[in-house]
Order: sequence, then C-alpha cells, then structure tokens
Amino acid sequence: MRRSKDKRRRAGRPIYVEIDVESDIEALWRQTQQPKLHQRWDLRFSEIDYLPKASPEDDQSFLYRTRIGFGLSIRGTGRSRAPANAPSGVRTSVLAFGTTHPLSLIGHGGGYWRYTPLPGGGVRFATRFDYATRFGLPGRWLDKLLFRPLFGWATAWSFDALRLWLDRGVPPEASLLRAKLHMLAVGVLSVCWAYEGLVPKLLYPESGEMDMLLALGWFNGLERIAAGALGVCELLLAAWLLFRRRPAALKAQAALMFALSAAAIAIAPDCLRAPFNPAVLTLAMLGATATALWTREGLPSAKRCRRRPMLVHMQSNEEA
Repeated sequence: MRRSKDKRRRAGRPIYVEIDVESDIEALWRQTQQPKLHQRWDLRFSEIDYLPKASPEDDQSFLYRTRIGFGLSIRGTGRSRAPANAPSGVRTSVLAFGTTHPLSLIGHGGGYWRYTPLPGGGVRFATRFDYATRFGLPGRWLDKLLFRPLFGWATAWSFDALRLWLDRGVPPEASLLRAKLHMLAVGVLSVCWAYEGLVPKLLYPESGEMDMLLALGWFNGLERIAAGALGVCELLLAAWLLFRRRPAALKAQAALMFALSAAAIAIAPDCLRAPFNPAVLTLAMLGATATALWTREGLPSAKRCRRRPMLVHMQSNEEA
C-alpha cells in the first residue's frame, strides 16, 4: 500500500544528468564523496556533514542543509552506500534522503551516482534520482511545473561546475561569482531596454520621442505609431536578451544601442544637457555589455550535460 502511494506521489519523470570529465576516477570520486568538497560545487546543498559510523561496513549517514533565501534553510538526513567496484571499473554510490521540514516540497527520495571509466580516458559521471512530494495535488503540480525542472537544471549546472574545477582548475566559487556577475550585467541591459521601450515610447512619447521623430521627418503624421512600434521592439529585445546571451546577440544589441543614441544626438543635440542623456546611458550599457561578454567565457552551463542515458539514445537511433 505504501509503495503504490509513493508511486502516485512521484508523478514526474526521474531526474537524470550525465557529463564526461577528463579527470581520472580517483579525483572525481574524492570531489564527490568528501562532504566539504561536495558542498562547494553542488548548488543543491549548502552544508553536508557525515555522521560517525559504528563500523566501516555500515552505511554512511549524513546531515544536509540547503539555504532557500530570506535567512531560511531546509535540513534533512540521508544515507549513502558505495558497493564494491564492478569488474569493469564502474563505481556506483547509492543514497536515500529525506526531510520533515515544513517548508520542504520533497518528502523522501533516493538515487545513485555512477562513475564509468571511458576507453579513451576520462570518466562519465551520471546521476539518477527521484523523490516523493508533499502537500498533495498542489505539491505535485508545483513539482511538475517548476521545482523538478529547476532541480534538474541545478544538478546539471553543478555537474558542469565540477567539470570546470577538475579539468580546468576553476574553483566552484569563482564559477558562481562569474555567473552572478554575468546575470547582473545581462539583467541591467534587459531592464534598460525595457525602460526605454516602455516609458519614453509607449507611455510618455510626448516627453521627447515625438519631437525627435517629427524632426526626422520620415513618418508623415504617423510618429506616434512609429514610437509605439519602436517601443514594442525594444521590449522584445529586452526579453530576448534574457534567453539569448550569445556573444553575437550581445554585440548586436550594443551596435543597435550605439546607432540609436548617435541618431538621437544628431537629431536633437540639446538632449545632451539632460541629466541622464543618451550618451550617459549608452556608456553605462556598453559597460554592462563588456561585463556580460567577459564573464560569459568559461561559465558553467547545464546544456553541456546529457539529460537522457546514452543507452536510450543508441536504442532510439537503432529503432529509427
């Protein structure tokens, strides 16, 4: 009865993440099995503490804590076991975890970590885990629509941060700081474009946009429509920047920003007298663009991980 109830609660697909690292299996095992090293690269855990074992053969019990913001954190317990190595050299670590914290969507769950040596060198590091949710139907829907995708993304991002640490010598703390600076720079650019599209063009075009379009003389009485269309385009650009942060996109918006500012200054030179004139705004946005481009190199990315086992891919190709 308990098992069928758990199956109903686990409505989502188990989370699977896999990545290849150039490091040897001993280094990978150390960075993932020692709690003080593990908590440095894994976004899912803020602290991990092993509990004493009565004998070396016992399972390893541990405590974990995850900060969720606003000074709050969720605490839970777990148990891990590392069976003997397979003749092929594959290592597997299985674990179970759970919490009774009132804010936790996860009740209990389990999974494994698998370390598979690759023929040409390196290791394929994979995990698969699942969990039961709490709070009934609302909890299952929240898990399906938001929490499980976010949990899977955090796992994949952490795996790539681990890869950069092992293969490139980039500490996880540096990766996280670079990621925060990158998102801050992109966020500033997006907010600036959204403001420029919404306030002076859609809400208050009489504040100066209409005068510049009239002076341009291209629209023959359709200046308000032109201002609105330009405002909508800038709002779309603001949203696009959040999801398409490739260098080409960042450079293209910088060129567009420079062109629009140059045109505004050429049409209405008096705008340079304003406290926040086009030249000041352009310089600030160019600085944010440079920061976004600089921090983008070497960022961990969840996209570098596979989210389906390789065997599934091979079977799918054969069936096709």
